[in-house]
Amino acid sequence: MRKPARPALPQADKTPGTPRKKATAAGPRAVASRLRRAPEPSRLDELQRVIVDSLEDDKAENVVALDLEGKATFCDRMVIATGLADRQITAMAQHLEEKLHESGLKRVQIEGAGGSDWVLIDAGDIVVHLFKPEARAMYALEKMWGADLDEAV
Repeated sequence: MRKPARPALPQADKTPGTPRKKATAAGPRAVASRLRRAPEPSRLDELQRVIVDSLEDDKAENVVALDLEGKATFCDRMVIATGLADRQITAMAQHLEEKLHESGLKRVQIEGAGGSDWVLIDAGDIVVHLFKPEARAMYALEKMWGADLDEAV
C-alpha cells in the first residue's frame, strides 16, 4: 500500500541562532523594510514638522532633518540648525520646548542652553542640534549621519 504524497514544506532558514540574531545578521535595512508601514503621517512626522516650523519662525539658518531610522539606536530623526548668536539659539531652544509641550510632548530635555556654541534638545525619538556656524562646521553632523553614510555601507 502506498502512502499519500505529502505536500512539500518550505525549506527552513539554515542560519543558526535566534530570530533576533538572524535579524541582526540580515542588517538594519532588512529589518527596517519589514517594519515600514503605509506612508500615512505619523506622530514622528508631526513632531518633526512642529520642530522645523518653530526653527524657521525663529529665523534659524540651514535647517536640515535627517532620517536615522535603522542607522542609530538613540533616535529616529535628527534636526540640525544654525543660529547666529547665543541669544538667538537660547530663544530657539525655549520656543521649541514650549511648542513641543503644546503638541503633547511632556519630557523635553535641553543641554547647553546657558550660552554655548551647541545646544542639544532631546525630544525622545527626535534629537535637535542648534549650532553657531563655526561649531556646526567643526562637528559636521550632516556628514556623519547624512546620505554619505548609506553610500559607505
